[in-house]
Amino acid sequence: MTPWKLVLADAVSPAAWRNGGGQTRELYTWPPGVDWQLRISLADIEQDGLFSAYPGVQRHFAVLEGGGVQLQFDDQVLSLRRGDAPLVFDGALAPACQLLDGPTRDLNLMLRGLHGGLHGAEAGPAPQAAWRALLCAGPANLLGLPQGPMPLPAFSLLLDLPPLELQLHRLDDAPAYWITAALRSEKVQPA
Repeated sequence: MTPWKLVLADAVSPAAWRNGGGQTRELYTWPPGVDWQLRISLADIEQDGLFSAYPGVQRHFAVLEGGGVQLQFDDQVLSLRRGDAPLVFDGALAPACQLLDGPTRDLNLMLRGLHGGLHGAEAGPAPQAAWRALLCAGPANLLGLPQGPMPLPAFSLLLDLPPLELQLHRLDDAPAYWITAALRSEKVQPA
């Protein structure tokens, strides 16, 4: 029995955003329920509009597909395109989002009372952390497992990665991200 769990994004039903401006696929929450501390989701943005506000949450955002977005904050305007470094911002801010060239699919990592982040998986081993996951926007092979390479389809999320020296071999140029998290004050890990 493997210690990890594979979630295929397209097998997860989309739900409307809290503010009704788009759709999201909630791939994972820990702990489950409304009082989550860690949430991983994919957003399909098809029109300009506002992000939902999440007070008390640190948001990590990356464009996986499409031409990108321009986000208008109170004090700045930021453009993000596929392959750019993830943006980290206060979830209480609800920036206005303008599509740069058609619809996008985007990765959201939300942390409440935790620290962690998104790390590009294009080169080098997986970062070491109390808890790790991997999101691939394109097909890839996970290397470093005792049983040999593990093929991963596009838009798959692999949760609860073992504490091994893992690397990702992408089969196309689609983005992929290692996801890490650890509690600030306790040594409890997501299960």
